[in-house]
Amino acid sequence: MPAVSKGDGMRGLAVFISDIRNLGVGVGPFFAESDSRYPKLPPTPTPRLRLHSPGKSKEAEIKRINKELANIRSKFKGDKALDGYSKKKYVCKLLFIFLLGHDIDFGHMEAVNLLSSNKYTEKQIGYLFISVLVNSNSELIRLINNAIKNDLSSRNPTFMGLALHCIANVGSREMAEAFAGEIPRILVAGDTMDSVKQSAALCLLRLYRTSPDLVLTNEWTSRVVHLLNDQHLGVVTAATSLITTLAQKNPEEFKTSVSLAVSRLSRIVTSASTDLQDYTYYFVPAPWLSVKLLRLLQCYPPPAEDPAVRGRLTECLETILNKAQEPPKSKKVQHSNAKNAVLFEAISLIIYHDSEPNLLVRACNQLGQFLQHRETNLRYLALESMCTLASSEFSHEAVKTHIETVINALKTERDVSVRQRAVDLLYAMCDRSNAQQIVAEMLNYLETADYSIREEIVLKVAILAEKYAVDYTWYVDTILNLIRIAGDYVSEEVWYRVIQIVINRDDVQGYAAKTVFEALQAPACHENLVKVGGYILGEFGNLIAGDPRSSPLIQFNLLHSKFHLCSVPTRALLLSAYIKFINLFPEIKPTIQDVLRSDSQLRNADVELQQRAVEYLRLSSIASNDILATVLEEMPPFPERESSILAKLKKKKGPNTVADLEDTKKEKNSSDVNGGTEPAPVSTAVRHCSTPSPSADLLGLGAPSTSSPGAPAAATSGSLLVDVFADTSLPADATGFICKNNGVLFENQLLQIGLKSEFRQNLGRVFIFYGNKLSSQFQNFTPTLVCSDELCPYLNLQSKPVESTVDGGAQVQQVINIECLQEFVDVPVLSIQLRYGGALQNFSVKLPITLNKFFQPTEMEAQDFFQRWKQLSSPNQEVQNIFKAKNPIDPEIVKAKLIGFGPALLENVDPNPSNFVAAGIIQTKSRQVGCLLRLEPNMQAQMYRLTIRTSKEEVSQRLCDLLSEQF
Repeated sequence: MPAVSKGDGMRGLAVFISDIRNLGVGVGPFFAESDSRYPKLPPTPTPRLRLHSPGKSKEAEIKRINKELANIRSKFKGDKALDGYSKKKYVCKLLFIFLLGHDIDFGHMEAVNLLSSNKYTEKQIGYLFISVLVNSNSELIRLINNAIKNDLSSRNPTFMGLALHCIANVGSREMAEAFAGEIPRILVAGDTMDSVKQSAALCLLRLYRTSPDLVLTNEWTSRVVHLLNDQHLGVVTAATSLITTLAQKNPEEFKTSVSLAVSRLSRIVTSASTDLQDYTYYFVPAPWLSVKLLRLLQCYPPPAEDPAVRGRLTECLETILNKAQEPPKSKKVQHSNAKNAVLFEAISLIIYHDSEPNLLVRACNQLGQFLQHRETNLRYLALESMCTLASSEFSHEAVKTHIETVINALKTERDVSVRQRAVDLLYAMCDRSNAQQIVAEMLNYLETADYSIREEIVLKVAILAEKYAVDYTWYVDTILNLIRIAGDYVSEEVWYRVIQIVINRDDVQGYAAKTVFEALQAPACHENLVKVGGYILGEFGNLIAGDPRSSPLIQFNLLHSKFHLCSVPTRALLLSAYIKFINLFPEIKPTIQDVLRSDSQLRNADVELQQRAVEYLRLSSIASNDILATVLEEMPPFPERESSILAKLKKKKGPNTVADLEDTKKEKNSSDVNGGTEPAPVSTAVRHCSTPSPSADLLGLGAPSTSSPGAPAAATSGSLLVDVFADTSLPADATGFICKNNGVLFENQLLQIGLKSEFRQNLGRVFIFYGNKLSSQFQNFTPTLVCSDELCPYLNLQSKPVESTVDGGAQVQQVINIECLQEFVDVPVLSIQLRYGGALQNFSVKLPITLNKFFQPTEMEAQDFFQRWKQLSSPNQEVQNIFKAKNPIDPEIVKAKLIGFGPALLENVDPNPSNFVAAGIIQTKSRQVGCLLRLEPNMQAQMYRLTIRTSKEEVSQRLCDLLSEQF
């Protein structure tokens, strides 16, 4: 609420506020005025945070408010008409009472009446009341919209500003419908004042965020883009915010903004701070606008089409980096904050473009200077940005030069969030040349790490140890150290993986068995170590049995000494290890049978353990040695598949939060460093998690496919994408959906599009599911419905927007509402645009919205059917098609397709039982078209004759074409 001054004459309001305040015990503003860290707050009539004295003050306040409400109500209902001043005063009182937490159920009409006043203060209070109290579903919205229209057309900049602020504050769909077409005209009009342009741009941005389908951009795109050249920097700032949001959804429409944004940024960066006057903040020229322009440029790839624009942008970025090295012009924190805000946004743009090696290395060096800065926020931001820089082939080596500083930060940093970013950076900069050092440092830090990030560190250590292991004895030692240091945080995925790798590598099996045996001799072993030990010794204990210190009986006794300390699942695993020992070491078979036979097993309260003990004992007793050797033979190698460790890390951290986006590049680089030696086997997940180039093998399917070129890519067993469709064998085009409503519409190596639809009479609803098959994020994800000029008059489509980003392995849903106005032929097209890895991708697929979807099945008796059939016998009502069957004729499949097509299948109507007849009504908004069809199969010739009769020839022809495609 605006402050009440003595000159405005509303003494009654000031008295009422004083009365209310005097009834409570005030505690002052939120910040104590004596605290020198905060500026003193001017006195305002808005309610302060206060404490009520027990009992009386609260009751007295309610009594005083009720008295005032009764007085206001009587004034509003009185016979005497109130002037504008009185309405304003009473509406202010209602506002104040509402802000105290009391419900207000009257006074709305009086506030609306204030909107028609020619006095600024009265109109201001009216708009304030409406913005705060009026519900978007109120019956007064129409009156309010009329008043707003009047103010917008008044050309009075003050009144226009109030109206635009009200629209932005309410932001309802009704207001968007009323003003989404008017506000752009105000924004681009040549005679609109600068302050109104600012408000109009921000108001339009608000409406676009709440109702993007109502804000049409094609008509005024170019004129809005040219606002970036406006002389008033406030207009440019507001327009940049609007254009950035619009460009994220429709990048092609606003592509021309790149050159204008670069030009404006260049003028800001190269100008002296005094040139921009009011837009210089502590010697930094227009920092907010600079940041917004840099963010706008991150919606597009580097401007390669125009070398002059690209050169100018490079010059701007170099100038920003140069200014960061200059001595500060002020010691105040505001100066450094503004300067660093522009710098970090420029670095973000350099990283996003990832095309200028010199800039990337300079950005890395600049960030390296911040790693030891006294400001915690700067250290955090520097580490976070360097994580992304580490994924670039141009700057990866430059990032590695700061490894000692990052390790030191891990040891000495006081802020846990900064330590976590240091862990992320170590993970990102790791390659074959420094893997052992980084893993060792992360293991050392793990012993004192915060509990909240221990599981994440364990996952990262496990991934790095596997990925960069040249000597797999080091990998085994690392995982066992992980279990020793942080066993509670070692998930099943980690110890499963070490077992898979040991089984798959003959050269490490003996070492793994020896190392696990030695680790189990510790007085206190974590249960995960017992699991690993039981599995590995059960498989490979024979490899160390020749040493008297690890004889078969010693191995068995060592494992069994841990048995009673473990949980039920671990005991079950150990029982399996015991039966494996019987096969490996027949000499200790009686000892193991005694254990299996003991009361502790046969009378165990757990059914699973008891069952295992009984079955293993029986197996060892009746089976010959040959049968035992066959049943209990060594585990075969595991097939390489997606690592569950990496999937778990991504699920925990989210996509793109760890620097794994360019692992393919780093893998290549590190192989070159090692002299071209063959890289150690790495799980397919680690190889496939990177963001590939547009020509890369996106799912790692290196072998040539035997399927047809148009067939959808098969989903891998390790896919992170959850398929919501029961039938994944549906064809990836619109024709496959003529007789079906659900399935996979489109699929390639990047994207899966699924569809579920429902139709009733002339209305329909389609749910489209977009699935990201990669581990990296889609950006600027924009699905657009495209209707041809011929189709628009016949089909009304309304789509709800989707998020502009789709995380790796995630699905997003879009809903399309459909209304069939008249019978139609064409189908709409779904055009999809997205960006990943800096590359822009475009896909188009026909949506299966066909005329038969609007069938209403109609049951008919035989007499009625043939009577209607004869009535539709004129040549322009019948269409017939004789065609070869695509597949062997199966009556049950034919029935299912006819029912799926939409009409009602009529049994026992045609004299020939081999024929099929059906009836239905095509429902459109303007008319209903009855349809009768007859399908006559010829089994011997494998042919069909399809006859369709309707009252409109074009409908008959269209339905005949659609149905013929299905057989």
